[in-house]
Amino acid sequence: MRHAFYYNSAGLVILLADSLGAPLEPMTYPFQDPDVPEETRIDDLIARLTLSEKIACLSTNPSVPRLGVVASGHVEGLHGLAQGGPGKWGRDEPTPTTTFPQAIGLGETWDPELVREVAALEGREARWVFHTSHGNKGGLVVRAPNADLGRDPRWGRTEECFGEDAFFNGVMTQAFVHGLQGDHPRYWQAASLMKHFLANSNEVGRERGCSSFDDRLFREYYSVPFRKGVEAGSRAFMAAYNKYNGVPCSLHPVLNDVARGEWGQDGIICTDGGAFTHLVTEHRYFPRLTDAAGPILRAGITQFLDKFREAVEGALGEGLLTEADIERAIRPNFRVMIRLGLLDPADRVPYAVVPKDPPWESPEAHAFVRQVTARSAVLLKNDAALLPLDERALGSLAVIGPRADQVLLDWYSGTPPYTVSPLEGIRARLGTRVDVRHAPGGAAALALAKSSDAVILCIGNHPTGDGPFGKSAHPSYGKESVDRVDLALPDEPFILEVLAANPRTVVVLVASFPYSIVETAERASTILKLTHNSQEMGNALADVLFGDENPGGRLVQTWLRSVDELPPMLDYDLRLGRAYLYYEGRPLYPFGYGLSYTSFAYSGFRTSAGTLAAGGTFEASVTVTNTGERAGDDVVQIYGRYPVSRVKRPLKQLVGFRRVRLSPGGSKDVALTIDTNELAYWDIDSRRFVVEPGPIEVELGRSARDTVGRARVELTPT
Repeated sequence: MRHAFYYNSAGLVILLADSLGAPLEPMTYPFQDPDVPEETRIDDLIARLTLSEKIACLSTNPSVPRLGVVASGHVEGLHGLAQGGPGKWGRDEPTPTTTFPQAIGLGETWDPELVREVAALEGREARWVFHTSHGNKGGLVVRAPNADLGRDPRWGRTEECFGEDAFFNGVMTQAFVHGLQGDHPRYWQAASLMKHFLANSNEVGRERGCSSFDDRLFREYYSVPFRKGVEAGSRAFMAAYNKYNGVPCSLHPVLNDVARGEWGQDGIICTDGGAFTHLVTEHRYFPRLTDAAGPILRAGITQFLDKFREAVEGALGEGLLTEADIERAIRPNFRVMIRLGLLDPADRVPYAVVPKDPPWESPEAHAFVRQVTARSAVLLKNDAALLPLDERALGSLAVIGPRADQVLLDWYSGTPPYTVSPLEGIRARLGTRVDVRHAPGGAAALALAKSSDAVILCIGNHPTGDGPFGKSAHPSYGKESVDRVDLALPDEPFILEVLAANPRTVVVLVASFPYSIVETAERASTILKLTHNSQEMGNALADVLFGDENPGGRLVQTWLRSVDELPPMLDYDLRLGRAYLYYEGRPLYPFGYGLSYTSFAYSGFRTSAGTLAAGGTFEASVTVTNTGERAGDDVVQIYGRYPVSRVKRPLKQLVGFRRVRLSPGGSKDVALTIDTNELAYWDIDSRRFVVEPGPIEVELGRSARDTVGRARVELTPT
């Protein structure tokens, strides 16, 4: 049986699909009529609200019970709907939901279509929880994706973003937005609320700190994923805690001037949790919250994640805020609710019909998580061709390390319906054919390593820092409110002991961040990387270890050899050597790096034009051939650079990519459309993007540091 939910003047009415001809109450007000223009509906609704109701609609849930308006609040959802987990997002009644690898792992798939499907499933689950609870649980405004940029590997919330590159993160953000919101021409499945606008990539001091950089970096780097998200249809984002060039982000003119005025973002802009209060207590920007209420609403904020009513009422009473200011602020919130279909009859809203059984119980969902997790795996080293393991040659296998029998959840995770640890997945894969032995660490683990035919060593950080909020157990652990101060892996000495005991060791790094594992990279023959949190981690890992899946993931951040290579944490000038864009040193592993069990050859790299008008598009094409004996995935990466420019430019920048799957001996012609506007710089004098005429070099790379093909295109003035 399927359920359809109808919202009308009497409140929420449930109509079973097999209850034929059940009548709806007649519409009472124009705002309930889906055939009335959107802005006219909002005019009508706002005109019927009392002042107290208008103030209440500045919260994250603009429901109006008196008028039968059942709206939606917010939920978390960076890598699956969060209705439980360490953050207790389900409060005292957690609901299990499908749980994928952390967002940084989703990025490491280098597969936008896969990310779109992940977000689509999350959107379906958000609808199911919301509708089957009659709107009393969950929500349809999903705080995801995190469109911030991982400019510094010390950032404690690195695992929430897709990587360090603005173009790449923008493409992944667009994929997530498309999947979450759906493809219906009128209604959204869920509303994508991006986090955290803008330049919010340090945790320590974020409540009062300032991210300072020039307008070029604002336009060319920090704002890019948000702009691309808006272009994809997102109409909601969260303003960051920090200041940007001296002005708190929740008050900054870019909210109205750029996000709304230039990009067309006409929906929700909310504060971060407690950020309204921080204007007084942390930023010291106003003496009282009463003084802050008018400016923050006029600056573009439409919803508070904070206590606000007393300050708003006080500002009204003192003439610092008008009722018209409040009406302008809540209007975007109702635009989002209308596009979610929450003011319309359910028979008009395809997403309001949900199945009887929860999506997270389906075998298809379980198989999909397993597939996504396997495709997020990055093979960092396989010098001895130890992988894939041949189970027929194994009599015994030691599965050891502190992460061997764990699936750890991060702060923004939900509660998965089940978890499969690495140990459980390997045992399920091998059955009784191989003696699978386990010890988490210490002398017992070393003894097992020494006496076994091979070793799977699972090691890595703890995603919640193995400590209470605001504290981590090790300087290289990070999380919300805690930045890393070291890139060293605390368990690296144990890795070296295991390698000494048995060189046939696969180091499985289960990590939220890049690590400076210099000695491990030198001494280990085999290193495989995964991220935390997937409910199918163990099964997917077993698939990769034994060759059922061929790893094809790629890194999305530059892995450095030492923390000493980094500029000061709070320096947001990317040009000082951050990311692959400006880093000139020798990385441990570069952006875009990843190996395979097979090999790929490139031939015939070419561009469709040798000369092109600046601002135009061209195709970069190459034939990719699988020259090995296993099916596998390659990631074609195209970079662009200006060899000569009137302004300082990145060393190179990603302008196109595609993950392709090939059978042994198979070939595929891959053509990527390259938009030269991706190479534009922001001209500060004219305040516009400029695609500079002159030659550009187009590079085909296996990573940002491994160029295997070059072409030149001459851009002519327009």
